[in-house]
Amino acid sequence: METSFTLTYKEEIEALQEKEEGNFEAKGDALYMHHEDDEARLEWAFYRPSGSHPDQVCDKNVMVAIMAFNHSRLGALERFTLVNEEVVNNDRLRVKIRNRSRMLFRAMVDDDFKELVAVLELYPVFLDLACDQMINGRIWNETFADPVAASKFLAIVGEGADAKLLEGLARRLQPVKNLSVDEAKAYLQQLTDQAQNLHLYVKAHFVKAFEKWMERTSLHPLQKIVWQKQINELKETT
Repeated sequence: METSFTLTYKEEIEALQEKEEGNFEAKGDALYMHHEDDEARLEWAFYRPSGSHPDQVCDKNVMVAIMAFNHSRLGALERFTLVNEEVVNNDRLRVKIRNRSRMLFRAMVDDDFKELVAVLELYPVFLDLACDQMINGRIWNETFADPVAASKFLAIVGEGADAKLLEGLARRLQPVKNLSVDEAKAYLQQLTDQAQNLHLYVKAHFVKAFEKWMERTSLHPLQKIVWQKQINELKETT
């Protein structure tokens, strides 16, 4: 059953807030968290000071779950894992969390992609949001995409990975050009160790990046032979 957004318990909750002050959340949890009335649980999901509780995000009533999802301070993966599945699986309900979902996908695309992949594996229906943020989202953090997670993302996208999407993904991979010799050596070794799990596009991107890095770096001719051999290992791994 669905419920309305009428503030049935507004005055009661506000009175409790004035009375309890520092103990307001604990008292509210005891009174409203598992209240038999959907309206009470809905209002508490909105008023709870520290954001909605995980139990509210997975509430059996979809409107309570929607309110809690939108007012939660949980991380993206935990929020999507907990949310009442009907909220996501029902087109009419899913639109009610779309704005918050867009913000969460913006954060996941701006991170190492591990949570991004986990959420998309759980709910592929959000792939459009992920792709939109990959193409249009700004880069705010200095966290680079994990190469294996980026490869899993491309596998999920499949043939839908057009030039704009690939460009957006490439912008989020670790830049190579300013790495020191030691840093470049360590990162290339990491990539070759992971090569079996890397998407062809990710490998090709780093092969090109490391070859450009080698051209710009002062290396002994014998060192260049060694570097090129390792780059070729990444290139040739299928």
